[in-house]
Amino acid sequence: MEYLPSYKELKNQFPLSNAHRISIEHNRNTIKKILSGHDSRLLLIVGPCSLHDSISAKDFATQFKKLSAAVSSQFFLVMRAYCEKPRTAGGWKGFLYDPYLDGSNNMQTGIYWSRQLLLELVNMQIPLATEFLDPMTAFYYEDLISWGSIGARTSSSQPHRQLASALHMPIGIKNGVAGNISAAVNGVISSTHSHVFMGLSEDGNPCIIRSKGNPDAHIVLRGGDTGPNYDPNSVSIALQKLRLAQLPECVVIDCAHKNSDKNYDRQSFVLQSILNQFVEGNLSIRGLMLESHLYSGSQCLLGGSSSLKYGISITDPCLDWHSTEQLITQGANYLAENQSTDEQTILNNRITRTLAN
Repeated sequence: MEYLPSYKELKNQFPLSNAHRISIEHNRNTIKKILSGHDSRLLLIVGPCSLHDSISAKDFATQFKKLSAAVSSQFFLVMRAYCEKPRTAGGWKGFLYDPYLDGSNNMQTGIYWSRQLLLELVNMQIPLATEFLDPMTAFYYEDLISWGSIGARTSSSQPHRQLASALHMPIGIKNGVAGNISAAVNGVISSTHSHVFMGLSEDGNPCIIRSKGNPDAHIVLRGGDTGPNYDPNSVSIALQKLRLAQLPECVVIDCAHKNSDKNYDRQSFVLQSILNQFVEGNLSIRGLMLESHLYSGSQCLLGGSSSLKYGISITDPCLDWHSTEQLITQGANYLAENQSTDEQTILNNRITRTLAN
């Protein structure tokens, strides 16, 4: 057994300034407005499949920030900053667990480095997104996150639904690995309700947590073993399930994973298909996700960090930055060209549909 710092100890060592706390709250509110239909832009969550190197992460963030400003009329960009990775059978579990990339699993260092890196990105004025994989680790860094997700492997997990109900940022619940959309819908229902469950206090003591429920939980379509689910028919089925559950008709669609069959180049095709649906009137599509890094593809983690090429993913393959920038810029131009001259009409239609639910 090895000692880990309490949530309070780590946050005191790497504190979030009041100015950046306000900025994160602003980001969260912007995302909430987009998801509820009160902001006509699309949410776009883009970035590396996982973070494994602080230098490349900050290099990516620098390019990301420039692009974010350039397309801000059509998209609100949030950077993927995943320090934990779910594994189906085995492998590297993320920067938080194995920061030295050598199998030593030095979590003490991983926890410190993860919060430090996320805080550095926040200090760069970058809105961050992550998957909350382990309920025990979430409160080491949840205060730095603008959008969170519960992944495909845990969307049916009661502890993760309880966690989502206690978090203060919008949470996307992904459909199950097999492609089951009902798991995501049920996850949203559960996460919006209050829960009573066991957890740890800021000081590290066992305690009872009484959550209030998360009103901004929503589904994320990421495809499954049965195939992709970004196409109009699949999106329509998902919206019907939300309607039957008396939930807001709001979906975020992942262009990667099973929707691209893990072919990173295919993400561009998926994104264009989703934008076409949006332009053609499916205003229930509120956001998209892309996996992108400085350079394309992925690499195997075999000989430790010294054998790795800079800026290439060590988990799922990603688009390179040049292609990402071009794709998002073209997408923004496409939306601008097809946007209604009466933007208030779009907002009114969205608000009407939201209130009807």
